Amino acid sequence: MYQRILVATDGSTLSKKAVNSAIALAATCGAELIALKVVPRYPQAYFEGSIPLSAEEISRVEKQWTESARAQLASIEKQAKGKAVSTQAITLKSDVVSDAIIAAAKKHKADLIVMASHGRKGIKRLLLGSETQQVLTHSHIPVLVLR
Repeated sequence: MYQRILVATDGSTLSKKAVNSAIALAATCGAELIALKVVPRYPQAYFEGSIPLSAEEISRVEKQWTESARAQLASIEKQAKGKAVSTQAITLKSDVVSDAIIAAAKKHKADLIVMASHGRKGIKRLLLGSETQQVLTHSHIPVLVLR
């Protein structure tokens, strides 16, 4: 059925449920799991929502975010190993999360992308955006959305 399943996580409670489902599906199908965490770059301009920081501080913040992402992925690898699921953990830096997810799925030849949706509607969706919606709109790879 599926050979490689990519699961995108942001570390939220809802995202953890998607990870659990992806691990269970991979175990059932005998598929490899690709766990992905996209780390944003620190905003550089005031209009992007940042506060002025030195280059060293920005580097420190981005390094901290990357280390946190790796710790989350290590936890997923451990959980998947307990279910005898082969897992590859990937951390990517990108300002556009949805594009990074789709690119990683293509690069690693994923048959399925699994991700969570917070189910925001109305003005919250307009203000906060929806990475899941962007992946659904632009991916040619099937996407399983969990809520």
